[in-house]
Amino acid sequence: MLEQYGDVISVKELCKILKIGRNRAYELLQTNQIKGFQMGRPWKIPKIAIEEYLKINSTFN
Repeated sequence: MLEQYGDVISVKELCKILKIGRNRAYELLQTNQIKGFQMGRPWKIPKIAIEEYLKINSTFN
């Protein structure tokens, strides 16, 4: 699913992957539900953090 993305993903890409809006993406990052970091202003999200989030929040657990 995430093979087409690099190791570090932008907020725009996160929104596309999770099919969520920007506000929800920032909420997930700010509440540390998805681990990310800021370099200057923009957020960077390691691909592994998205995989962990999907694993924890999957309805197929």
